[in-house]
Amino acid sequence: MTVTLKEVALRAGVSRSAVSRTFTEGASVSTKTRAKVEKAAIELGYSPNALASSLTTGRTKLIGLVSNNFHNPLFLEVFDLFTRGLQERGLRPLLVNLSAETDPANSVRMLRQYSVDGVIVASSTLPPSFAEAFRNVGIPVVHSFGRYTSSPHVHVVGIDNIACGRMAAAALVARGHKRVAFLGGPKGATSTEDRAKGFLDALSAHPDVEVGISYASAYSFDAGRAEMIRLLQDTPAEAYFGGDDVLSIGALSAVHDAGLRVPDDIGFIGLNDMAMARWQNINLTTIRQPIAEIIASSIDLVIGTIADPNRHPETRLFPCSIVERGTLRLP
Repeated sequence: MTVTLKEVALRAGVSRSAVSRTFTEGASVSTKTRAKVEKAAIELGYSPNALASSLTTGRTKLIGLVSNNFHNPLFLEVFDLFTRGLQERGLRPLLVNLSAETDPANSVRMLRQYSVDGVIVASSTLPPSFAEAFRNVGIPVVHSFGRYTSSPHVHVVGIDNIACGRMAAAALVARGHKRVAFLGGPKGATSTEDRAKGFLDALSAHPDVEVGISYASAYSFDAGRAEMIRLLQDTPAEAYFGGDDVLSIGALSAVHDAGLRVPDDIGFIGLNDMAMARWQNINLTTIRQPIAEIIASSIDLVIGTIADPNRHPETRLFPCSIVERGTLRLP
């Protein structure tokens, strides 16, 4: 049988309102009364009802966690860090799958129905307007892995994807490659656009380097493999900047199946440094995105914005770095 607040009050010898205040964050209760109530609760095995508490405080402690790329194994790491990080702060994640969804209206409607305290949009492909839709209805929101801008309308936490594109280009030039290419994710994704822009801009200063560009249909292993199979039917580049680790791993699979050697025949550099990239049989050279730091900062920002809804939007960028492994030859 579920232990009730009334039973705790009787055991502690206090009023039911005193028990309620003890388990209500920020409520006033004396140290002596709190000790008596907590002791009685432990003895009876009582746990406060979170839903009932939300009626008192007006806060559900629910944070909508919205994403649209569940096919990418990287997001297993992302969701693990987000859910644990929120739970450690006394919050409850409400996961929303937006695969193939581009209109934020359905998500806004759903999350308003659940009276979430805030929303984290965890996506590098959705446009800024998606997160802004939550702000427009008064829901505190943070766009994690969002597009960099110096004048954001919502909080953005992530990396400078244009700078990462430049970094990849510099790495390929330093290794003496004369035919290089960008193998991106979906063409309309903001992260794909920015990584391609940085890559092409940096290589415009090297007219002796031949540059190609192509796009996979999704940020997935299968899409990366399919696009690489297509590229191998013609003359492939000497080295590729895969716009994402899982794309690069799919492309590596196609190269190996074609009997070509990596990095001797074709080199690769990815982006993210997902756990799979470190596996010995993959050993992908990549650009590390500091995912754990981005997630921790996103949680801090959404909590801060819930406390102060008028907080001015800010952009928090984290630096990236190249992780040298085995899919690019040494400079």
